[in-house]
Amino acid sequence: MNRTAVAASAVVLLLPLSACGGDAEAGDGSTVTVTVGYQSKTINTVTAGTLLRSLGYFEKQLTSLGDGRTYKVDWQDYATGAPITAQMTAGKIDIGSMGDFPLLINAARGKQLNRPTHLVSVTGYNLRGGLNTIVTAPDSELTSLKDLKGKKVSTSIGSAADGTLVRALQRAGIDPNDGIEKLNQQPAVGASALAAGSTDALSQFVAWPGLLTYQGKAKALYDGAQLNLPTFHGVTAREDFAKDRPAVLEAFLRAQAEATDYLNTHPVTAAEKVAKATGLPAEVVYLYNGDHGISTFDPAVKPQLVSALKQDVSVLKAAKLTGDVDVDSFVDDQYVRKALGASYGKQLAATPPAAASEVWPKGAQETRTFKSPAQLLGYLAAHPDGFRAAYVPDATTGTLWFADKAVWVADGEQLLPFVAPATARAYAEGHDGARVIPYADALERAS
Repeated sequence: MNRTAVAASAVVLLLPLSACGGDAEAGDGSTVTVTVGYQSKTINTVTAGTLLRSLGYFEKQLTSLGDGRTYKVDWQDYATGAPITAQMTAGKIDIGSMGDFPLLINAARGKQLNRPTHLVSVTGYNLRGGLNTIVTAPDSELTSLKDLKGKKVSTSIGSAADGTLVRALQRAGIDPNDGIEKLNQQPAVGASALAAGSTDALSQFVAWPGLLTYQGKAKALYDGAQLNLPTFHGVTAREDFAKDRPAVLEAFLRAQAEATDYLNTHPVTAAEKVAKATGLPAEVVYLYNGDHGISTFDPAVKPQLVSALKQDVSVLKAAKLTGDVDVDSFVDDQYVRKALGASYGKQLAATPPAAASEVWPKGAQETRTFKSPAQLLGYLAAHPDGFRAAYVPDATTGTLWFADKAVWVADGEQLLPFVAPATARAYAEGHDGARVIPYADALERAS
């Protein structure tokens, strides 16, 4: 994802627009280099980056073109979306992947510099916005968004995580420009600031909230899915590259579809491959990319996502990172439609799978699902040392979270998990006899 969209400097953006990337050929015209910009640790782009690269599907698709050329793929790994955009507008990257807010900046910069780009497919998405989370320190006394008034909050301005923060604060009656002290920081810097106590909260995108929570360095304060506004990651391509080499772009999109099928069919193995390539814990990768993970992977450019993209423009305009963005002209799914053929319509109409409770047993290459969080807790109580990770969906938003990090509510015989304390309290207050209980009590009740 990368949803970090700090505007690239004018110096970088105005690099000479010399022919590079996919336009670069050997003198005899027989070798074509295709340059792909990706973000290895933005794990909701893995079907167009980390996982795709490890599987070698793009290279195989290029070989199968049979057009007499030799293709070379230059994979370039970046920490954020901004440098990918800078390199694309300089003609040095042909295909890139990034989060929705950086995609809008990609569109704006491309138009500004007369090097237009287009959104050509989607990687991972969450229709409610669960890919972004606001977290606090483990020992923080903050329990709701209203507690953030007057506090320091770290985020990456112009990212979707910042968009979540802005919208969430507005709903809580807090002016995002005056009610808090916003620190514009890269995710890793913000994570360090949270650990050092120099910020009170951190609003970030996948995989940072899950990683910090898994490591015991943070706890959730706000689940972005409460906004009920889609967030996603996608693939962008230079317009000139797409027009000059449509077969190459379609080969990439077919390869992306293959990687998506692999992830959906082998979620545990895929998580381990991504973990090996990125250094992230496989348990954290699976939280987002697993069988019932926070993210759904599908290349189709769904109307709900395009609609959400249009709503995101106002946030970037308010931050003075872009002017108006013509989203309709930026979106171009003709290449992925051709690449996927008859299956595209089915994928366009497909809906995310229902959330479920899951456990990843030690030594297993498959997870186990349970009909209810209580049944999962019963399994955990009976096998206290027999699992790598356990996941439960928030009772109101469906956002998957680690079972031992969730906030639990006992409501009669039901044991209900929540990502954030405020939503757990809201449920308990609206149901007679329901109350928030510690995780240990929830385990004991289920055993």
